[in-house]
Amino acid sequence: MKSRKSPALRTVDVARRTGYSVQQVRNLEHDGVLPPAERTPSGYRVYAEPHVLSALAYRALAAATGPVEAKRIMRAAHGPTPDLLALLDAAHAQLDAERRELALAKQAAQAIAAEPIEDVRPSDSMGISELADALDVRTSTLRHWDAEGLVVPGRASTGGTRRYSPDDVRDARIVHQLRLAGYRIPSLHALMPELRRARRWDELTTALAARDASVNARSLALLEGAAALSALLAATAPPA
Repeated sequence: MKSRKSPALRTVDVARRTGYSVQQVRNLEHDGVLPPAERTPSGYRVYAEPHVLSALAYRALAAATGPVEAKRIMRAAHGPTPDLLALLDAAHAQLDAERRELALAKQAAQAIAAEPIEDVRPSDSMGISELADALDVRTSTLRHWDAEGLVVPGRASTGGTRRYSPDDVRDARIVHQLRLAGYRIPSLHALMPELRRARRWDELTTALAARDASVNARSLALLEGAAALSALLAATAPPA
């Protein structure tokens, strides 16, 4: 696949310009990331500038979307343009959704800043009526949170009544504060596992900062990949 002004390149030339090994360049061609190379009469591969642009685009897209989705995008890049644009739109939408979820998690962390999520005390264990009184909510509210999987207490060995462990009590306090802050049940389904994993505030802050950096890095990589794809489309466009 050559553009009108593209010089012939060897496999090693493509490897040097893209940071891949010679075998990786061949693998990328085999996987459809690069368009098929032309062959000399003796069977040697002949590449061109579009192959370099394809490899560079894939490197950036793999960092942005993961290698599986990046290969899908690159295969589409060698076909009808609308298919490529649809996949790029989906990649942008996925990052936008992650950014929205991250913003929600940050807001949630601020909403529960007064709640102790670090060390819990054995004495914090409660029955459902005790916890309802402590939170000033109905016992039916706690049962609803249980049914929704937000705060699922253990059961007493006799009678099967709900018994909230110190961790359960902490989770119930967090859910209560988030509900007061306006969070709806579907949002809490996504948030609680994240908040539950962090046992200390510094862990939660570190985790949110790491996610923030990851989303930003992947957004920049997607931008870089899109630029390489734009150059690829320009290089392979038919003459006007």
